[in-house]
Amino acid sequence: MKISARNILKGKVTEIVKGATTSHVRIDIGGGVVVTASITNDAVADLALEKGKQAYAVIKASDVMVGID
Repeated sequence: MKISARNILKGKVTEIVKGATTSHVRIDIGGGVVVTASITNDAVADLALEKGKQAYAVIKASDVMVGID
């Protein structure tokens, strides 16, 4: 994965809370730190995110995105 953002935090998905159109994805990046991203339900499906799966919190300015290998 190559992206322009420089803040890429590897972790594990601990929880996905789905709403009507968006989901809150919690990623444990270690050391007791959990990052929460708000992404569309379609993005959760496209990335095949599920609890226990490795993922990345990608932080650019004030946005938090999620990426996978």
